[in-house]
Amino acid sequence: MSKDFASKLENEPVNRTIDRDQLSEFLASELQISRFRDYCPNGVQVEGRSEIKVLVSGVTANLALLQAAVELRADAILVHHGYFWRGEDMRVIGQKQRRLKLLLQNDISLFAYHLPLDMHPQLGNNAQLAAVLGLTPDARFGEDDLGWLGTADDTVATVGELAMHIERKLGRKPLLIGDPEQRLHRSARIGWCTGAAQNMLGDAIAAGAGVYLSGEISEPTVHLARESGVAYLACGHHATERYGVQALGRHIGQQFGVVHHFVDIDNPV
Repeated sequence: MSKDFASKLENEPVNRTIDRDQLSEFLASELQISRFRDYCPNGVQVEGRSEIKVLVSGVTANLALLQAAVELRADAILVHHGYFWRGEDMRVIGQKQRRLKLLLQNDISLFAYHLPLDMHPQLGNNAQLAAVLGLTPDARFGEDDLGWLGTADDTVATVGELAMHIERKLGRKPLLIGDPEQRLHRSARIGWCTGAAQNMLGDAIAAGAGVYLSGEISEPTVHLARESGVAYLACGHHATERYGVQALGRHIGQQFGVVHHFVDIDNPV
């Protein structure tokens, strides 16, 4: 066990526990998972021990996160990107086998919430990204109102300044497609949707956005941004989706008295 993790364990307060199934029911209600037709199952994806005392959260249930959770003696892991995606190979081999084996050997539950976590009005990825960047939301757009629309802080005067502001807050330099000198007037509309929502640029334009930001970028996004005059900022899939799962993990810790650790496994994409 690493010294950092051991130090965290020594300093943990005496905590309470929650039953795995009770937590599942709480999250199903809080995140309204029945509303969504998603690309993966939302809820408990891997069943571990019934009593949860220590919860680890992270963006993606990769092997490094699972190993960190084992070191932290976690009873459950909470993520945004879990397993069993629509269209993936159903065989339990290779990477999938190694991940599932580690969870099952250590009796750790895996909770995963995709679109329901994006959409939550307070704890969700879009809401939390707005709080981090100082964006004030006032409208929604796109399919299922997944995109958010609002305004930036008055101190951000141009698209270039917005890009620098995002870099300072997220620790990652965004890719800017557009004119960095474009002025952002007080009433300028900014659209955002975390993760891989570059295909919502057209919806953002239709909703009246002068700037749109998401995590990833694809080849057609560049042309649409250039030809429409609406600046596009690709801020990183991982970088834009670190905050919802942290907020949800903290909420669970405060609500039920369990110990919560957020573990950030860096991802440049």
